[in-house]
Amino acid sequence: MNFERLNPLTGAVASCAEAMTVTDVVAIAEQAQLGFANWSTMGPNARREVMMKAAEALSERTQGLVDAMTQEIGATTGWAMFNIQLAVSMVREAAAMTTQITGEIIPSDKPGCLAMTLREPVGVVLGIAPWNAPIILAVRAIAVPLACGNSVILKASEICPRTHSLIAEAFAAAGFPEGVVNVATNAPVDAGEVVGALIAHPAVKRINFTGSTAVGRIIARKAADYLKPCLLELGGKAPLLVLDDADLDEAVAAAAFGAFMNQGQICMSTERLIVVDAIAGEFVTKFSAKANSMAAGDPAAGNTPLGAVVDQKTVNHVNSLIDDGLSKGAKLVAGGKADSVIMPASVLDQVTEAMSIYHDESFGPIVAIIRAKDEADAIRIANDSEFGLSASVFTRDTARGLRVARQIQSGMCHINGPTVHDEAQMPFGGLGASGYGRFGGKAGIDQFTELRWITVETEPGHYPI
Repeated sequence: MNFERLNPLTGAVASCAEAMTVTDVVAIAEQAQLGFANWSTMGPNARREVMMKAAEALSERTQGLVDAMTQEIGATTGWAMFNIQLAVSMVREAAAMTTQITGEIIPSDKPGCLAMTLREPVGVVLGIAPWNAPIILAVRAIAVPLACGNSVILKASEICPRTHSLIAEAFAAAGFPEGVVNVATNAPVDAGEVVGALIAHPAVKRINFTGSTAVGRIIARKAADYLKPCLLELGGKAPLLVLDDADLDEAVAAAAFGAFMNQGQICMSTERLIVVDAIAGEFVTKFSAKANSMAAGDPAAGNTPLGAVVDQKTVNHVNSLIDDGLSKGAKLVAGGKADSVIMPASVLDQVTEAMSIYHDESFGPIVAIIRAKDEADAIRIANDSEFGLSASVFTRDTARGLRVARQIQSGMCHINGPTVHDEAQMPFGGLGASGYGRFGGKAGIDQFTELRWITVETEPGHYPI
């Protein structure tokens, strides 16, 4: 049996994928366990060679991936191309790390004892990827686990099954042993049962999930039943602080990019612009003009910076945030409500903590401007959130920026740069309701290997009994 994904703009069938059942995914997990036995014994340079081929195979499927993203989620060509470029970089970075999975010798107090640590692959890793940056986040879910010698199961999003299946096809073309790279697709109604069965399967040793905080909590509870470690990258409410000595033109450019790239549907999207009173008026004038200049249109036409949001539910949510803010005293300085998935870039000024948009993740093309009295107040407002993924601060004083950044409670903070920033080699993750654990670079190795202590006795033992 198959299920269909509809184009959010036209309503036409965008893709069709297999609606796998619990029986199907249990068989996949067993296949992945067999694949692990072969892949985990291959040398690091042999694994590197296959992964470099996967990077090339992914790049070769550029047009198919762009088309799939446009049809399934309403992405612009620019956003799809950025996804592909960063994902290819992630695979290459993971390939380069196959020889970096090292241990160490630790001095022992016991005479003649050689004590060492080793990092070894764990087994089957379940990666659950979302729809919003589908190529980046699906590749991130599997690349470093593969480099570490694990086999993987990519649980595709029900919203973009074709995009995620194309990634699996690219990896298959690279020549991984059978069962090493696997993909599971399911109809939305079966998601809970399918994911539950995969988490429960004895072969699955690690779970990584990128998505909403609500679903992340469900996955963490399920994994806890089996004492299986999770890596969770969840929601965000990223603040961008504009201090009184900031370069306002730079701040405006970074804020517009962070707030409206991919229609604000990025976990790192700038959701709160925290601007000190001394420069708030000038900043709002410049930023509202920038937002009003950013047109939204059919992503298939490719002639506007903003495309479509993913569904009508997002439209309704953003509209409700506007209504709530206006009813409580906010000022709409750009954009406005929409009646279709083509939504304008919208800006609410003079937002207060009484408004829903102050606290709630919008995950759409709308941003709140919150005015702060001074630097200390801006830091207080930035930390007044359950989320803690990304943040940024704009100031011409680098030392001041570093001092402020260290007081913001987030997994990542950028000085004079946008909240949306990702690189394959960087440790990526958040705090609080934004999850725990880190993707990327050597931090990823820690997540997807077991650290073992091994000793070798080189002298006769002396025992008290």
